[in-house]
Amino acid sequence: MLRKYEMELDELKHPLMVEESSYECPDERLNSPEKIVKLLNECFRLDKKAEEYVYMLAFDAKCNPLGVFELGHGSVNACILNPREIFQRALICGAVNIVIAHNHPSHDTTPSKDDDVVASKISEAGKLMKIQLVDFIIIGKGYFSYAEEKRI
Repeated sequence: MLRKYEMELDELKHPLMVEESSYECPDERLNSPEKIVKLLNECFRLDKKAEEYVYMLAFDAKCNPLGVFELGHGSVNACILNPREIFQRALICGAVNIVIAHNHPSHDTTPSKDDDVVASKISEAGKLMKIQLVDFIIIGKGYFSYAEEKRI
């Protein structure tokens, strides 16, 4: 079972994870880009979205999913992503590894310069916090995996 969480504030304005929904996840070990892309397309229809959406999947040390978070929803060709919000969620759920995935509504999965910069910044921030960015995936017609291309 994969659970999707959102962040809410408690009465003291501290962030809390709140379960938004859950999805059957036949293969509990989401240990390949293909499995992650398939899950995101089946559960969230990421390959069909008209605007950019960004998701983070959080994992324990053995690649067991701890949860998925929608990090942002932007325009047809951009979405603002902040490392603070990424790692806040990763820390609260106890993640050791994370995967960031987003769609390109154009269906062209070629990484942009902005994609390269963001992937690099998230990877570097994760190293400081001992939370590994395992992959940065772009979904369109097919997908592009930074890990498979050895770009992270």
